[in-house]
Amino acid sequence: MNKIKWRSFLKDAFICSLGAYGGPEAHFGVFMDQLVTKKEYLTEEELVELVALCSILPGPTSTQTLVAIGYKTGGPLLAFFTMIVWSLPVLVLMTVLSFVYQIFAAFNISSNVLRYIGPMAVGFIVVAAFRITKKVVTNWMTGALMLSAAFVTYFFHLPWVFPLLLVLGGTVSIVASGENNLWNKVKVNPPWRYLFVFGAFAIGSLVLTAIFGNRLLTLFESFYRYGYLVFGGGQVVVPVMYSELVDVRAFMTHEEFLTGYGLVQGLPGPMFSFSAYAGGMSYRDGGVLFQIIAAFIGGVGIFLPGLLLIYFVYPVWENLKQIKAIKVSLKGINAVAGGLIAVAAIILMQKSGFSIDNLIVTAITTILLFTKKISAPLIVVLTLVLGLIL
Repeated sequence: MNKIKWRSFLKDAFICSLGAYGGPEAHFGVFMDQLVTKKEYLTEEELVELVALCSILPGPTSTQTLVAIGYKTGGPLLAFFTMIVWSLPVLVLMTVLSFVYQIFAAFNISSNVLRYIGPMAVGFIVVAAFRITKKVVTNWMTGALMLSAAFVTYFFHLPWVFPLLLVLGGTVSIVASGENNLWNKVKVNPPWRYLFVFGAFAIGSLVLTAIFGNRLLTLFESFYRYGYLVFGGGQVVVPVMYSELVDVRAFMTHEEFLTGYGLVQGLPGPMFSFSAYAGGMSYRDGGVLFQIIAAFIGGVGIFLPGLLLIYFVYPVWENLKQIKAIKVSLKGINAVAGGLIAVAAIILMQKSGFSIDNLIVTAITTILLFTKKISAPLIVVLTLVLGLIL
């Protein structure tokens, strides 16, 4: 693969990052336009297959799709550079935004300017919950899984609950399918070294955190875990992050969490970049340098497992996709993910408060997103202006 083609592909990946608003579904439209229609790096059918692969894998779906395209085009090294070009710009912006409260304090600006960002963010989550519910509830089983997941997570805000429910959802889906030969044998020769590295980071970070209890190690372990246990993209990771970072560890307040989630809606690129804001906010009492390091750890931690999984799975995807159980389990996993998002919308709305102005902002945001009359970045800007005026 010559350098000119690498440079050309990375430029196109960067163009995708500048126009990718609105979550995985919207991102795929950008990929289709730039990488399939205009540049023909792959066919439409190949893109759909890669979307299916990355939907099965945990992690940031649209990021893994683009990285897989990079792998297909130039191998693992180009895939790595694709990840950098796609995620780094918005990670830097979210790192800067993690200083927003210190900046306001330094210039004596009231943080009330941000007061409607939280209610606005709830509107985004409400719409995400509605759309994913419409997509994943296809029969009584998926409906029951979604309601059960919502009920359990509403009452139990524990980090281990979320991965357990996702595994149970996939298992129930496989058992209830009643299909034969679900675990049909296929011949694969995967690059096991990447799975070894993946597992080494997962287990090693857990052990080191338990031994030393260092907050930076704790942050890496948490964000790395989010990266390998969350299916469905940025909307799904929100309830998992919120439960641990706000309720359990108290690294930030409810308002600070929602402010960051609201601000990331106005930026292009992967929504998992919220991790840089969350990491920085979690260490804002440690000084500027450590806050930047914590933001960096949040970003690296959450994207690393998805990259390693693509390195492991993509070379054997042609054979792996023939295993029926993988596709069947996805129905239950997605239904559980829908329940997590739905209950997140309820919990966050409760904690934001039911004041009239908050409810109005949430309602207007929801209506605008459904009607698609105003783009997400403009909604964020208008909400900031509203906070400034009032």
